[in-house]
Amino acid sequence: MDARLNYFGNPLGAKFLKYINSAGHALGLSALPMPTQELVKIRASQINGCGFCTDMHTKDAAHAGETQTRLNLVAAWREANVFTEAERAALELTEQATRIADAAGGVSDAAWAEAAKHYDEEQLTALISLIALINAYNRINVTIQQPAGDYVPGQFS
Repeated sequence: MDARLNYFGNPLGAKFLKYINSAGHALGLSALPMPTQELVKIRASQINGCGFCTDMHTKDAAHAGETQTRLNLVAAWREANVFTEAERAALELTEQATRIADAAGGVSDAAWAEAAKHYDEEQLTALISLIALINAYNRINVTIQQPAGDYVPGQFS
């Protein structure tokens, strides 16, 4: 399977990715814990059906030491006992912000309040920025049907 468009090789696509990758780099340096960042990227990618990003972020998380059990249970995080309360709050916020068009009220006050119990203002800023960023990546990759399965951790470093 080939992508519909070589977005990564297109001069405009490469320029755009350079800028959003810079945003991703800034978020990686934030105080939001890296395991939480990977869980957020995985869950949004699962919801959006982005095989490329799901492949990338599960492999990156495993490479960074995340357990296979937790990776296996991201999609069923509500029923799993392997996530912290803070991670669960981040995953709920991720789901609601990713599915924003499905809810007339957007992100609920309850989801926001739960996240705010666990994360300070800088971390919340990083969290909502990360959710927006991974959703942008997902939309690019799903639209061009970027194939999944061949990603190697660190490939884009």
